[in-house]
Amino acid sequence: MRPFGRAPDAMREITLEPGVSLYAEGSCLARFGGTHVLCTASVEDNLPPWLRGGGKGWVTAEYGMLPRATHTRSRREAAAGKQSGRTQEIQRLIGRSLRAVVDLKALGERQITVDCDVLQADGGTRTAAITGAWVALKQATAYLMEEGLLKADPVYGQLAAISCGVIDGESRLDLEYEEDRRAEADANFVLSPNGGIVEIQATAEDRPIPEKAFEELFALARAGVATLGEAQLAALRA
Repeated sequence: MRPFGRAPDAMREITLEPGVSLYAEGSCLARFGGTHVLCTASVEDNLPPWLRGGGKGWVTAEYGMLPRATHTRSRREAAAGKQSGRTQEIQRLIGRSLRAVVDLKALGERQITVDCDVLQADGGTRTAAITGAWVALKQATAYLMEEGLLKADPVYGQLAAISCGVIDGESRLDLEYEEDRRAEADANFVLSPNGGIVEIQATAEDRPIPEKAFEELFALARAGVATLGEAQLAALRA
């Protein structure tokens, strides 16, 4: 049985709270059950040197976990003097995902950085970060339009992300940490609610994933992202 008696296709309680930062141009606190990620979007006129003068902007992301986001305290990566490979991989995933739905030329020569800080981790931190980051990004571009700096929204598509996995031979949606740590296979799906695929990360832990099992995971992810898409739009209307 799953934690809290959830059905295999049931998600945790999802809350997307927009506008939680007093100073950021866009922000969202994404709660996927016990996983809480604060996403803030900052607009800057500065661009990376290799993009200056090219007539288009840039969207990037940074990701990090607070020292006590997990069961035991972890050392701050700043104190260690470098980011872990996991941190770099996740923030690149977030940035790639967001750029997939942004017209960088329409953004103009400016950069939007979305910081995703994990306040509490209970599985699925990267998927919660991507889902909340899109809401924060939309708020940031709405700010640019309100200020008269953009005539149209450069974010032309919607995306969200969810994790799935196979535990004890059963395909499950939105894994908690205790499920994720013993999964036979796990996957992260970054999808658009209308059916588009942005990125899929899938890994078999001890044996290859049967095609049928992957299809089950994909179907669960599509349903989950459809629900998340509705929650994102409701958050932006709030």
